Amino acid sequence: MREIEWKLLSELMKNSRRSDRELARAIGTSQPTITRTRHKLEKEGYIKEYTMMPNFEKMGFELMAFTFTKFKREFTEEELEKIRHSARKIERQMPHTAILVMTGVGLGFDRVVVSFHENYASFLKFIKMTKRLPFLELLQVDNFLVSLIDEDHYMPCTFSGIANYLLKRKNMK
Repeated sequence: MREIEWKLLSELMKNSRRSDRELARAIGTSQPTITRTRHKLEKEGYIKEYTMMPNFEKMGFELMAFTFTKFKREFTEEELEKIRHSARKIERQMPHTAILVMTGVGLGFDRVVVSFHENYASFLKFIKMTKRLPFLELLQVDNFLVSLIDEDHYMPCTFSGIANYLLKRKNMK
């Protein structure tokens, strides 16, 4: 990637609402260059979507949960597709606050779920529902809870942190 592409991605992660003119000023280039570069990054899939980072506490969430799971066995591709289909069906019937469900490796687990909860009771209800899903065949479940209530967090979740890292990393190479 060219340096201007790194800078543009970084600036968009900090605030994607800025106009191309404002971005050009921040980066030190022309507005048409920013427009062309933005379109190129979108077309190539570097930019998946434009979004914002809400204040979860103000939205009524007290907890962010990291739920780690391990299945009793590995699933075939056909079984995984059935599980995904069933999960989408359940989601339509009983919406939940999971924002990420992915396969991974570490700490003896093979899946992670990140979810937001209004309080501890809603978290427990979410976990109980998860454990009841018949197709999961869970061997082990463990959780790490993060309070979203306005506390003195060292580094709260923002895309600006990733954006700053990208620029530093690019400058170090």
